[in-house]
Amino acid sequence: MPRNSLPFSTPDLAAFARTLGKALHARHEAGEPPPGHVALLNLIARASGQRNLQALRAAASPAAPTPAEPPPAAPRLGTTASKALAQFDADGRLQRWPSKFSVQTLVMWVLWTRFDGKRIYSEREVNAILKDAHTYGDHVTLRRELINHRLLERKSDCSAYWKRAVRPDDETRALLGAWRSQRQAAPAPARQMRPDAPARRARLSRSA
Repeated sequence: MPRNSLPFSTPDLAAFARTLGKALHARHEAGEPPPGHVALLNLIARASGQRNLQALRAAASPAAPTPAEPPPAAPRLGTTASKALAQFDADGRLQRWPSKFSVQTLVMWVLWTRFDGKRIYSEREVNAILKDAHTYGDHVTLRRELINHRLLERKSDCSAYWKRAVRPDDETRALLGAWRSQRQAAPAPARQMRPDAPARRARLSRSA
């Protein structure tokens, strides 16, 4: 019958040897016979500071792994944040200008994330970013509303724009997280083939 090995170590070998020696000497003085296998293991266990062999086995057994805590659930979106998220397509672009002011405000925060807080932008650069961030062709309104919502600042002559260092509230952070997740889950756009690609390949193969 196979036996399970019992690992054993002691931080102070000299103290362990003294304690075990005293226990063996006490047995000898009491006229007891030399300890058998189990009795000797119990003496070793007590010399190492354990109550008995069973306690030594328990101390040597590896602790059961602590189950990993599940990642915190993403915060649920409120009604306004859900409406704001619905304004964006799967690629994260704004599809329409919302009619409700509270939804407009949240939408502006999403556009605010498109800018780098360490950069100064020209108006042309701001326009290019906003054109890429929406689908319905009104970047001028988006640029103006970012200023009105105090998410972007600009010089009085509109020669320079920069992102304001502002902190979103909990509802806004939940929306931004959901918007990023929606973009990451979107499938990569399929590569479109030029209409004349087959003819070009045929010409190249004939000339090779």
